[in-house]
Amino acid sequence: MERAVPQSDAQLRLSFAPVVQAVAPSVVNVYATRIERQAVSPFARDPFFSRFFGDDYFQTRPRESRSLGSGVIVDETGVILTNRHVIEGATDVRIALSDGREFAVDVVVEDAQTDLAVLRVRNGADGSFPSITFADSDALLVGDLVLAIGNPFGVGQTVTSGIVSALARTGVEAGDYEFFIQTDAAINPGNSGGALVDMSGHLVGINTAIYSQTGGSVGIGFAIPANMARLVAEAGVTGGEIVRPWFGAKMQPVTSDIASSLGMAAPHGAMITEVAPGGPAERAGFRSGDVVLSVDGLRVDDPSAFNFRLATRPVGQAALLERLRGGVTEAIEFPVEAAPAPGEDAIVTISADSRFSGVTVRQLDPALSEQKGLSYDAEGVIVTAVAPGSAAEAMGLRVDDVILALNDIAMTDARTFQQTASQRVRTWQIILQRNGRVSRSIVSG
Repeated sequence: MERAVPQSDAQLRLSFAPVVQAVAPSVVNVYATRIERQAVSPFARDPFFSRFFGDDYFQTRPRESRSLGSGVIVDETGVILTNRHVIEGATDVRIALSDGREFAVDVVVEDAQTDLAVLRVRNGADGSFPSITFADSDALLVGDLVLAIGNPFGVGQTVTSGIVSALARTGVEAGDYEFFIQTDAAINPGNSGGALVDMSGHLVGINTAIYSQTGGSVGIGFAIPANMARLVAEAGVTGGEIVRPWFGAKMQPVTSDIASSLGMAAPHGAMITEVAPGGPAERAGFRSGDVVLSVDGLRVDDPSAFNFRLATRPVGQAALLERLRGGVTEAIEFPVEAAPAPGEDAIVTISADSRFSGVTVRQLDPALSEQKGLSYDAEGVIVTAVAPGSAAEAMGLRVDDVILALNDIAMTDARTFQQTASQRVRTWQIILQRNGRVSRSIVSG
């Protein structure tokens, strides 16, 4: 796309209206309904009052809450892309088009790693929907004009204009793929999941967050790049799961001191600190101390940039990685692979009459350990789900807890956990790791 600044008064009076008219019909409002539990009394958990009135007196009651966000139609069959946090935990989700039509939708994909979700109009509603075209977000430059379209504060569809004020922003939200587009186009609560479009009317990003101390726009908003959003959307369109590449190594940023010791003119790149045994990186010849400088010719400034670049490459193909080792730069053809799928016995759910009923665990492997920030040789089984209202939830187990041992039996794999946790015993001695800390507790059976 050719870029030029206005050269005359006539050009300065040009309007964004044609772009808005083309794009606005594909941007929708998203309404999510949740059922939350609310205590009848502030003394509901007080043991003194429970003793006299009984626990039933203080039972919680359901309360309906609603949240509002935005979404973008990415396929004419009625597939919508939005932020996961807009619909997380919702029992009912509906969308409203710019022409006033409303539809019930099903949530077909929730991707916590990118904070994206894919919705589909329920029951295959008749007629085609106005959809948007994805742009190549890698082609964006700081200073490009963009429009943000969404439903801020629930006032109705709103368009704001601005420029791309920065690229590859990290440290904005907790996520695995932080690589945000920063814009000064006004983004406010309710804009989440809406469209960030270029002057060709193509989707360059999904608006997701703002930087603000007041809750309103202060000119710093963030969007998930289209190249990442496209992968999630495609999984929703095809009904398949999201399959991402796995490199198989841990990395750190290249500091000024490291760059100086490596003879680099300026610090950039992702330096490998640990390689997964038998993983793709090791098989491709990478080792600790190597620095990855680019992926398919696109510069890598830090590990977050590398993770994003690799994650947007198709599994089954090859990526060209520029590697610095011993002062020598070379191009490495890297086969893009997915992490090995867990075996049938690697995941178990306890459903028997057990103190652990309702918990699902998975035995650790190098790829999962890397994803959870654990060492490659980490032991134990990790909690992947806890059923609401289950015995496991009442016991206090949480997702991402690593159970190391039960009653002095080491949890070497998921099958051992299933056999042990299904037993009926008087007390349980549990050793688990949570947020990097190991604790021991005893609970009744």
